Amino acid sequence: AVVDGKEILLKDIWPSDEEIDAIVAKSVKPSQFNQIYIPMFEKHDAEKAVSPLYDWREMSTYIRRPPYWEGALAGERTLKGMRPLAVLPDNITTDHLSPSNAIVMNSAAGEYLHKMGLPEEDFNSYATHRGDHLTTQRATFANKELVNEMAVVDGQVKKGSLARVEPEGKVMRMWEAIETYMERKQPLIIIAGADYGQGSSRDWAAKGVRLAGVEAIVAEGFERIHRTNLIGMGVLPLEFKAGTTRLTLAIDGTETYDVVGALTPRATLTLIIHRRNGETIEVPVTCRLDSDEEVSVYEAGGVLQRFAKDFLESAKA
Repeated sequence: AVVDGKEILLKDIWPSDEEIDAIVAKSVKPSQFNQIYIPMFEKHDAEKAVSPLYDWREMSTYIRRPPYWEGALAGERTLKGMRPLAVLPDNITTDHLSPSNAIVMNSAAGEYLHKMGLPEEDFNSYATHRGDHLTTQRATFANKELVNEMAVVDGQVKKGSLARVEPEGKVMRMWEAIETYMERKQPLIIIAGADYGQGSSRDWAAKGVRLAGVEAIVAEGFERIHRTNLIGMGVLPLEFKAGTTRLTLAIDGTETYDVVGALTPRATLTLIIHRRNGETIEVPVTCRLDSDEEVSVYEAGGVLQRFAKDFLESAKA
């Protein structure tokens, strides 16, 4: 502004720090804040009646009561009579195992969210639904680039989120195969090549296969963090000995599998393969529980079950 021909700047009228401090000290009192905020945080009668436990919302697709302490996940893993959910090549990534991209209508998760009443524009991504297992478990192997060597159509392996249900030999969408095996209470196994689980660390890459009923994964090698995540979910990582692969064993997915042996760090266990023609072969594999602590976590059923066990034991003490 210009007053009497003189330009007035903000610095000319701005009060000094001392003037501001004096006005604040005179005008702003702690009692003013106490008067407003203390009543704000007092519990009223209705709030006092609220349970301290979270009230799970059955229709939520973002956060749902987790199933890790109940049902099949609370049961013992027998490592007997397992059928392959997938026979996989080298370099399977966590994005193959559990993609985090946007959910589309024609996916298993999209169909589920549609049934839950969500419009497609509100589906969001798999990653945003990671607190709801009913949505996110449908992302298991939901990658169009997946190569499951069991998904043979017209004599060729068909790429996509596909599986083959045995003993019928029917190729179908991966989630439908998982549902079929869940209804049958069929324990599952995954056979894979080298570098299984490489890529970004995703908890659902391990959670998804465990919720599907996978008890063990036999591979030529594991990415370090993903191997740890599998153990944390109670899935047993097993490694073929050098020179042994799914190809040298002529695995085609029609087999059933048992694992026998004492679970100790890096022990040699026996993978028993029962072929459809009645032949049985025994294959030595390395137990990739690499420490006593990992054995303890696995035997508890996973890291969450181990935490619950430790918490309950400490509460009794």
